[in-house]
Amino acid sequence: MIHPTALIDPAARLDASVSVGAYSVIGAQVEIAAGTTVGAHVVIEGPTRIGRDNRIFQFASLGADPQDKKFRGERTELLIGDRNTIREFTTFNRGTGDGGGTTRIGNDNWFLAYTHVAHDCTVGNFCVFSNNATLAGHVTIGDHVILSGFVGVHQFGRVGAHAFIGMGVLLSGDVPPFLMVAADADTQGRPRGINSEGLKRRGFDAERIAAIKRAYRTLYVGSNSLDEARSALAQLAAESTDVRSFLDFIEAGERPLLR
Repeated sequence: MIHPTALIDPAARLDASVSVGAYSVIGAQVEIAAGTTVGAHVVIEGPTRIGRDNRIFQFASLGADPQDKKFRGERTELLIGDRNTIREFTTFNRGTGDGGGTTRIGNDNWFLAYTHVAHDCTVGNFCVFSNNATLAGHVTIGDHVILSGFVGVHQFGRVGAHAFIGMGVLLSGDVPPFLMVAADADTQGRPRGINSEGLKRRGFDAERIAAIKRAYRTLYVGSNSLDEARSALAQLAAESTDVRSFLDFIEAGERPLLR
């Protein structure tokens, strides 16, 4: 299961079922759980904990120092959940001391080639990062989010659950749950409705989708100010848990909302 050319630090802890390909390097303070496969020429630095049944393809770099000038070598970590697919040249960095210390990846995500998750980011479950999708530091991504190719998310940005971000979008504001976002002429992201097709595929019925559409129109269609939209959404949220999550996301934000 371990190729003879792989270099594994004696302090690393790998389950007996883990396989490691040729010329891969696994450092100290790395833990890898059962069923995970590590391809050839992969570098994993610690402290990093990787869960079960992940597929890590060749040339990935996981757990390297954060790309932050404030980092001074303090102990920080990378946590990766279960059943993630991590394709070629993907890079995940550890956290920073000032940013909470941890970069977190959830379960059942797909990270395609050349994707990047920077320091102190949190990625949920069942997400898809298409080729070259990139997160700056301190970004939070909800569950079931799809980032198309060449998407870039500004530091400290948030993308809510079930959002779909179109190809080449540069996100400078927070994206509430359920939205579809596409690039305009200058590649800045603009809301383009809700992710109806994705919601249908995940079992949302017509009533739930209609409530989300009403929430979207309240915030994005017409001349409501943000405060006026919040008041109207609060009324809608009394009858819909989906609208409540939409409103809660808006209320929790510290950065500008994408509008």
